[in-house]
Amino acid sequence: MIPYPNISPEIVKIGPLSIRWYGLMYLIGFICSYLIVRSEIKRRGLRVEKDFLENLYFYLILGLLLGARLGYVIFYNLPYYIKHPLEVFAIWQGGMSFHGGLIGVIVSAWLFTRAKKFDFLTLTDMLVLTAPIGLGLGRIGNFINGELFGRITDVPWAMIFPEGGPLPRHPSQLYEAAVEGVALFVILWFLKDKFSRSGIISSLFLILYGVFRFFVEFFREPDPQIGYILGIFTMGQILCSIMILAGLGLILYRSRK
Repeated sequence: MIPYPNISPEIVKIGPLSIRWYGLMYLIGFICSYLIVRSEIKRRGLRVEKDFLENLYFYLILGLLLGARLGYVIFYNLPYYIKHPLEVFAIWQGGMSFHGGLIGVIVSAWLFTRAKKFDFLTLTDMLVLTAPIGLGLGRIGNFINGELFGRITDVPWAMIFPEGGPLPRHPSQLYEAAVEGVALFVILWFLKDKFSRSGIISSLFLILYGVFRFFVEFFREPDPQIGYILGIFTMGQILCSIMILAGLGLILYRSRK
């Protein structure tokens, strides 16, 4: 067993205000995304307005936050929030969903590209190249927070998490950082210029993320308020299955164009 490092989630705390590792990870992810998309636009010779990216990322961040919160409310704890509707707004208590955030980003990107008359799939192909950076950093933030830990195990690298009880568990946040972050980024970056049709890279992101996350969910502790679905699957795996099907549908649609 490896001792859990027990890093403080707060980097700096001044009075009631604090800077947390989790928030910093997402800030770094968005900065990297902005820089890479800006570079890709220049490399591809795409013409955009001067403030195109600044406006785009404002709406993407808004869509991500709203989607992630509503996704958690709807997918993971709807009965509770029906009884306590005002707590939907209590985001400081935690509760964000990747799949909800993804839907929020897709909707905001679609609305933005319609308003700017920019090709939607061309934009998403650039955005998904950067998504694994934020995903990987976010999982490291989960690890530092000691949340979303894995199932009980006896593997040599197991850890006892402060909120996970007395038994050692999989550090599944690090598994996810490795496959959803590092591996997914390397694969998509290698393939980014291999296809002439827009939408293929976006399809591969949906499929590969769905497959990677589906697999890692077997090592991650299910959400206690939901548990297992059909006795074996988690809500994350159900949502990832939908992602995989959507990715396959999109790749078939674009292949016929």
